[in-house]
Amino acid sequence: MKILVIEDDPTTGAYIADGLRQEGHGVDLIPDGADGLVQASVGGYDVIVVDRMLPGLDGMAVVKTLRGAGNRVPVLMLTAVGGVNDRIEGLNAGADDYLVKPFAFGELSARLAALGRRPQMSDAPTVLKARDLEMDLLTRQVTRAGQVIDLLPREFTLLEHLLRRKGRVQTRTMLLEAVWDIHFDPQTNVVETHISRLRAKVDKPFDHDLIVTVRGAGYRIDAE
Repeated sequence: MKILVIEDDPTTGAYIADGLRQEGHGVDLIPDGADGLVQASVGGYDVIVVDRMLPGLDGMAVVKTLRGAGNRVPVLMLTAVGGVNDRIEGLNAGADDYLVKPFAFGELSARLAALGRRPQMSDAPTVLKARDLEMDLLTRQVTRAGQVIDLLPREFTLLEHLLRRKGRVQTRTMLLEAVWDIHFDPQTNVVETHISRLRAKVDKPFDHDLIVTVRGAGYRIDAE
């Protein structure tokens, strides 16, 4: 397998990398969380080993960012903290397995082999497009016709939801549940307000509207 190890402790990192290489795996060892995230995003790995406590960007943030960008490579998280709540937090962040230090190399190897045997989902795209509009999920940058569009976090989430379903109508209820996690009708115009703000940034400065209102149904991103 091709394995990425993100571990800042030189002794532990060398212990893992050397052992895996002796088993015939290809291993890249990165000692920093931020650099590890970049490498994980472009390296095409079969499995990732990440320490929870890292300089630059901690392991939890690395995993959350990868999962948020649609990266589904199996992740084994290492930690010196062995509490149940800590393990639950790591798994909820998107890790597939959790191993507490100190550990036997044989157990690490077996767990990685098990993760590597799991059928993997194809990686979701990291750039969403509709005509001349592009959304980079890794950098969280949105551009249209080459111009950068500054969006607030909720606007970004709303646009992302529409782009992932371009050409398909999204009802007000669907948007409330997906973007605001509201599972009842609050009798407010929060959807309409955010759609209006999004249009002012994404459509108004340009010669063609991408956000379409389907009367009596909802909204969609124009795919053609």
